[in-house]
Amino acid sequence: MESDHYVNSHQETKFIHSGQQPDPITGAVVTPISLATTFAQRGPGGLYSTYEYSRTGNPTREAFEKNLAAAEGGKYGVAFASGCAATNVLMALYGPGDHIVTSDDVYGGTRRLFSKYSAPKQNIEYSFVNTSDLGALEAAFKENTKLLWIETPTNPTLKITDIEAACKIAHNHNCLVAVDNTFASPYCQSPMALGADIVVHSVTKYIGGHTDVVMGVVITSNEDVYKQLKFFQNTLGGVPAPFDCYNALKGMKTLHLRMKAHSKNALKVAQFLETHSMVTKVIYPGLVSHPQHNIAKKQMRLFSGMITFYIKGGLETSRVFLSSTKLFICAESLGAVECLMEHPALMTHASVSSEVRAELGISDSLIRLSIGVEHIDDIIEDLRYALAKAQESLEKVVDDDDDNACGGLFG
Repeated sequence: MESDHYVNSHQETKFIHSGQQPDPITGAVVTPISLATTFAQRGPGGLYSTYEYSRTGNPTREAFEKNLAAAEGGKYGVAFASGCAATNVLMALYGPGDHIVTSDDVYGGTRRLFSKYSAPKQNIEYSFVNTSDLGALEAAFKENTKLLWIETPTNPTLKITDIEAACKIAHNHNCLVAVDNTFASPYCQSPMALGADIVVHSVTKYIGGHTDVVMGVVITSNEDVYKQLKFFQNTLGGVPAPFDCYNALKGMKTLHLRMKAHSKNALKVAQFLETHSMVTKVIYPGLVSHPQHNIAKKQMRLFSGMITFYIKGGLETSRVFLSSTKLFICAESLGAVECLMEHPALMTHASVSSEVRAELGISDSLIRLSIGVEHIDDIIEDLRYALAKAQESLEKVVDDDDDNACGGLFG
């Protein structure tokens, strides 16, 4: 059953059925894991298969690629061994003298790839701009600009770019638009419906959803882009294992259910954090206080499960908070069923220079939460406890400072 069979179906139906069919031999409803490295070309009955070699094409991977293409409203999906590999292969479409405009507040691994590999090795010029500011975005384009790369919501400060408006600007400059849709997922946001030419995902996150897959995918309806991506997928060889594709397909079947739970929990957590005395600022697209809340409402079905907040007291207070939770796990990555938290300045964005982090607001007080699907009361109670511990440490520092001051004065 081809992926476009469900083109007019709702998202939930596409997630479960697109790109999949009962196994023609056994009738198995679940897409089999095809571990074969090579495929017989001819037998007694003639041509066996359109597959040749598993790097070039694999039945399980193809089922996943069709499923994601349908989920994002595209014609073609091309899967890779990681999100960074997917991004890297997309950059392989460009070369010396090309200019790419990109969101300034992107995932640390993306900035590292652009700045420390692609720019010096491929001689591609990058301009990092606040794509939420359409005036700044317009001004960033040059005659040699070939691509606009948008991350929305951004990682980790959750800035929102108006995808439709940004696409119009880019297309007026004859540029393609790629949107990293990882933080939103295909359920919460559909960039291609808003004009994007390419959508990129770290499948590792919400699509996989269970902290057991490292994988990436690029989706497009542009046939020329697709042909180039397929060429590089085969030539460079950074393909995912069939078992990972199977796991990711399984994740897709419950994506809509999980995203509803993630988003519902995240909104309640964000509202709780806004009222806490140890929190100086909360960033969540679902809050009215978010600077681009109205844009988020316009282009997102739900606001996903990512929250960023600033804690009082700086690095030491952050450390106490991160070491005091029982339910939240301090670890990189996001988008899984369990609650995760991390310190971007020391973890995911450590490769970004301190100067750039300061410009972007990635301070030692910033903490990123990935809200899971556990019971909301347990989630909030865990945060309440860790914030109380952080407050105790902050008050102790103040008391110690007072004692030192007095000792110095009277001693």
